[in-house]
Amino acid sequence: MTFKIKFSDKADKQLKFLKENPGMMKQYKAVQAAFKKLQQNPRHPGLQTHEFHSLKGPNLEKVFEAYAEQNTPAAFRIFFCYGPQRGMIFILSVERHP
Repeated sequence: MTFKIKFSDKADKQLKFLKENPGMMKQYKAVQAAFKKLQQNPRHPGLQTHEFHSLKGPNLEKVFEAYAEQNTPAAFRIFFCYGPQRGMIFILSVERHP
């Protein structure tokens, strides 16, 4: 099953920043590659997807964290929830790991 991806306003702004900042092109490409994996298989081993317990989605859904980068200081993570329709992934934010 291929998932449709929808972005929050916050995620849209974060992606725009990555795309427009020449020094962030490597990170932008990693995030784009992670989106492709998410779209095909949210449980792809390279994403290391797991539930993120300290956040809830807009309708109190479970929130998941997927890795866009690994073994990198301040690596980017994608936070998402499923829905609102079946077969859809809602990207909440794209942020650096603390």
